[in-house]
Amino acid sequence: MMLDPTRRWECPNCSKTDVTIRPVPNRYHACAGLSGVLAPMIPAGTKAKVTAVERGDYIGNEQVQLAPNGRPVMSIVTERPDGSNDVMEFAPSATATGDAT
Repeated sequence: MMLDPTRRWECPNCSKTDVTIRPVPNRYHACAGLSGVLAPMIPAGTKAKVTAVERGDYIGNEQVQLAPNGRPVMSIVTERPDGSNDVMEFAPSATATGDAT
């Protein structure tokens, strides 16, 4: 018996859909409904909520993930009706200055 690896994906925040023909665990896209932030797509027909969480702390000189609208994004949260969730965290990047000799 052959298994059909075709998987249909959709986004609950925009009209983006996709189909993969290989086993792919996750699918991401620049979501128009979340100001262009990289967000996961969910298997078609799945009831889930995907939200972008803005940074609530002071940024200072840190290099943080910005949405195309210029707002700092801390994470993307996928919540399912059964109470489970996934979080994609955008940690600030480290920087250094000084002489490298």
